[in-house]
Amino acid sequence: MPQKKATLIGLVAILLWSAIVGLIKSVSEGFGPIAGAALIYSCSAILLLFSVGFPNLKKFPRLYVIIGSVLFVCYELCLSLSLGFTHSGRQAIEVGMVNYLWPSMTIVLAVIVNRQKVSPLIIPGVILAVAGICRVLGGDQGFSISEMTHNIMENPLSYGLAFSGAIIWAIYCVVTKKIANGNNGITLFFILTALTLWVKYFISPQPAFDAHFQTWVSLALAAMAMGFGYAAWNLGILHGNVTVLAAASYFIPIISSILAAFILSSHLTLSFWQGTAMVSLGSLVCWWSTRTAVTKSVSSKISE
Repeated sequence: MPQKKATLIGLVAILLWSAIVGLIKSVSEGFGPIAGAALIYSCSAILLLFSVGFPNLKKFPRLYVIIGSVLFVCYELCLSLSLGFTHSGRQAIEVGMVNYLWPSMTIVLAVIVNRQKVSPLIIPGVILAVAGICRVLGGDQGFSISEMTHNIMENPLSYGLAFSGAIIWAIYCVVTKKIANGNNGITLFFILTALTLWVKYFISPQPAFDAHFQTWVSLALAAMAMGFGYAAWNLGILHGNVTVLAAASYFIPIISSILAAFILSSHLTLSFWQGTAMVSLGSLVCWWSTRTAVTKSVSSKISE
């Protein structure tokens, strides 16, 4: 596949993933948090079975199957339920933004675990990303601790799940890269996530469905965004320009907020957009700090 075409497909994946926050919240409003998430992952798993196929588990390292499955399922549960249990569209967008701390966390964890070379730029990058979340949660008050505390305590479950998800996904990205040996168990992981959600649905009382035509449309779109998003990303990473895709992925918080605001008909203030920009810029600076360090290392070896 030509590199330009593969890169374009990878960029489409970024656009699809950016719509997930608004779509998950929209589906949960009609089917409920648990059932909505279960339906999304079930449909996505079916799409992945046809587009990616079911992996040959005999070729997979056992450690990757076990650890990868647990981390992936835990993350997807945190992501979907954190959004599903929110009280409003605006809160869902804020919770989604907390989850987008994972790029910065991934880079920091990779530096610690892999002893990856990094420039001092990583410190202001992390500070900027965290400050951006504080700006988002502070509302119109800016960096107000009391306002942030009030927002979080209004729904500690959703914000807690989103933050936990960011940590889990950072661990998943770093750990699975070391133990996967190039294998991709995404179809298996989606099936396990769907099964886990259905078990939760059937063993606990759930609200009745209140699904309308728009909810079914959101379900179809969410399933395609999830399933085709991962499939498209794999193609992009394998055959496209990885540098372009990596840089573009750090703008997901901004694109996601725009799409979620449209899907959920939510009005977002200037302070929110300022915080969102800070999160994206902070993550981009963290990523650039690793590239800068690698470039300097290569340059010094050449000069020797």
